[in-house]
Amino acid sequence: MHALASMALHFTPSPVVVHRAVSFFARQQQHNLRLTSACCCFSANSFRGLPFLSPYILHYACSLHFQVIRKHHFKVFWITGTQLGKFAKLGIGHHFRVCNMATSGAAEVLSKDSLLEWAQKDERRMLHVVYRVGDLEKTIKFYTECLGMKLLRKRDIPEERYTNAFLGYGPEETHFVVELTYNYGVDKYDLGTGFGHFGIAVEDVYKTVELIKAKGGKVTREPGPVKGGSSVIAFVEDPDGYKFELIQRGPTPEPLCQVMLRVGDLDRSINFYEKAFGMKLLRKRDNPEYKYTIAMIGYGPEDKTTVLELTYNYGVTEYDKGNGYAQIAISTGDVYKTAEAIRISGGKITREPGPLPGISTKITACLDPDGWKTVFVDSQDFLRELE
Repeated sequence: MHALASMALHFTPSPVVVHRAVSFFARQQQHNLRLTSACCCFSANSFRGLPFLSPYILHYACSLHFQVIRKHHFKVFWITGTQLGKFAKLGIGHHFRVCNMATSGAAEVLSKDSLLEWAQKDERRMLHVVYRVGDLEKTIKFYTECLGMKLLRKRDIPEERYTNAFLGYGPEETHFVVELTYNYGVDKYDLGTGFGHFGIAVEDVYKTVELIKAKGGKVTREPGPVKGGSSVIAFVEDPDGYKFELIQRGPTPEPLCQVMLRVGDLDRSINFYEKAFGMKLLRKRDNPEYKYTIAMIGYGPEDKTTVLELTYNYGVTEYDKGNGYAQIAISTGDVYKTAEAIRISGGKITREPGPLPGISTKITACLDPDGWKTVFVDSQDFLRELE
């Protein structure tokens, strides 16, 4: 028998039609026809008039043949991003894939190469890093008085028993910031061994350290040239033990310039962040004398944007992540395409793309090969939320 490389049906989702379509795919398999990318495609108007019923109709129709579908690894339905959000709420989002709607109204399935190419062109920016602290007011005081940050906003969510504070060196619309989370009644966290530090660019490391000492801050490495180089650095700790590397540089538009995470396979991580996240490898440096290698990776040059510093320590493949550090948030033009690009690059989607309850901001969340979490946020939704 011959192989069907691709099959697509374009129709309005009547339960009878969907049932017949899925049944057709099952019968083809029973006749030993190999379906390599069987899919059902819907037009942009497919749900018009049936905004609430349609997801349930499809859920019912698909459930009739889920066992056959799982057994043969079919990609069941290629749908629009908005539709996927509805299915994600029903807990069946993982059975669907996103398609790009052509101007003619027909559905154009995006290939793997097209998705990865789109990820490279998507305009992205690192928005903020989220981590938990035991005393919010004490931490805010340290960041504002010792590190020179500004408190940008604060929000209390009593029904969920936590408070957020956003701090940084400029407005969230244009700068990378920290999002501190205080959970009611929790005063201490395990930072683990995987998280490394944050980097802050300052014009004079020596003066900054003296200020921090005068305010009672903890300095864990005195100012001086980095081992094997000429860059002047120092390390300090905040009240919860999170480390900050102070890096001497000239004026920069992005003082909060680095997030360092340890990884078990550096080349694997670089490949993942380049393909799935659309980042670029900026530089890589091996330090055999001290048995570690670092890679700087991001969306722009180190002296102008925030970057990830991935560190591989010789022979160490796993780290304890603790429960303090949470995630990084990155903006994207399309959370649905982003999720699919991550999925086909080997990442694990932990939250299917779709709007957050109550505020309609679309997000998706994933884990990298080492289990580090990242949340992608729709760019326009993010700006509207700030407004």
